[in-house]
Amino acid sequence: MKTYIWPSNIKDAKAIQEELRHKVKISPLSRQPKYIAAADAAFAGDKIIAAVCVYKYQSLEYLDHEIVIRKIIFPYVPGFLTFREGPAIIEAIKRLKITPDVIIFDGQGIAHPKGLGIASHIGVLLDTPTIGCAKSRLIGTFKEPGKRKGEWSRLMHDGKTIGAVLRTRDNVRPVFVSPGHKMDLKTSVDMIIHCTGKYRIPLPQRCADMLTKEVKQRT
Repeated sequence: MKTYIWPSNIKDAKAIQEELRHKVKISPLSRQPKYIAAADAAFAGDKIIAAVCVYKYQSLEYLDHEIVIRKIIFPYVPGFLTFREGPAIIEAIKRLKITPDVIIFDGQGIAHPKGLGIASHIGVLLDTPTIGCAKSRLIGTFKEPGKRKGEWSRLMHDGKTIGAVLRTRDNVRPVFVSPGHKMDLKTSVDMIIHCTGKYRIPLPQRCADMLTKEVKQRT
């Protein structure tokens, strides 16, 4: 099994981040996925709780999930979320009985100061198509999108489009979608809309979020 380097200090983390940011690929998905997953994490004391849920893409039927609890090894530093959450999330993904074709993350893809949010970072490490679907903006400017589901505006930074500000339900706060790895913006937006039912966030992401909260209450 492949091993991953998880530093415990900022200096080493910056070096790894700089190396991996150049490996991110933004490109259309070659085929429609069969399975889609989402990952989320929560914290309880000195522990991190990671959950991953897998669904059939077309029917959005729930199939599988995994939960991992690990000790935190990296401090809270804005812009370095992956080094804090990544070890537990990757372990949960590796435990899945079904290998997802695409993974959604509760965080950023390229809409990150270094162009390497958690979706991009883990996408590169796993060589898997990924999407960032964050509840709030990290960087960038935008015009408020229309009020109806599916309407979106571009998230801009340094003159470049880094993501989409997407309305997933009528008259609710938008989410911030950005391609992670082996994914482009249009496909990211289309897939998030497809996976969003009557809730603000995609069903697989909501599943992972609920699982981490349930485990946290018992931890």
